[in-house]
Amino acid sequence: MKNLVLAFVYTALVTGANTVAAAGADILSLRDGDMKKLIVHETPIATSDAAFDLEDDGGKGSLADYRGKYVLLNFWATWCAPCRKEMPQLEALQKEFGGDMFEVLTIATGRNSPEGITRFFAEAGIDSLPRHQDPKQALASQMGVFGLPITVIMDPEGREVARLRGDADWSSESAKAIIKALVQPDS
Repeated sequence: MKNLVLAFVYTALVTGANTVAAAGADILSLRDGDMKKLIVHETPIATSDAAFDLEDDGGKGSLADYRGKYVLLNFWATWCAPCRKEMPQLEALQKEFGGDMFEVLTIATGRNSPEGITRFFAEAGIDSLPRHQDPKQALASQMGVFGLPITVIMDPEGREVARLRGDADWSSESAKAIIKALVQPDS
């Protein structure tokens, strides 16, 4: 019985590793334009368990809450012009691909007033992205975010599989192809 359990665990680990490796290879071949800045990790990296503030209700959340799907995690700020520029593009990605297998998660890091975030989202027509905050930069610091924007792609196990520093054209065909390769690998 013990050998059967070990065989099952080993098979699950190998299958999961192969899935991530295959996705990484697909992502590499799909990078074009701004997406060439996307660094794809050979081995997934553990993410932080630091809490962040959930929008509106004052509760706390963590990245563990998003396990089970691919997550495009965007660290941004209201005062960051490139962050503001790419937010409508991230909104469009969420509307096109968001669901059981994928979600765009936005976290305003540092000094951002909830009112300022709400006002910016209203002005930009952002209605499907969260207004979560990391006011003391605990999550950002533990994730190695030193400059904005930073976008991290996490796998369903909650591990970082890719990272893009700076802004990018998230409405590009390359960006959409990368997300599609992750969430619809057989397409």
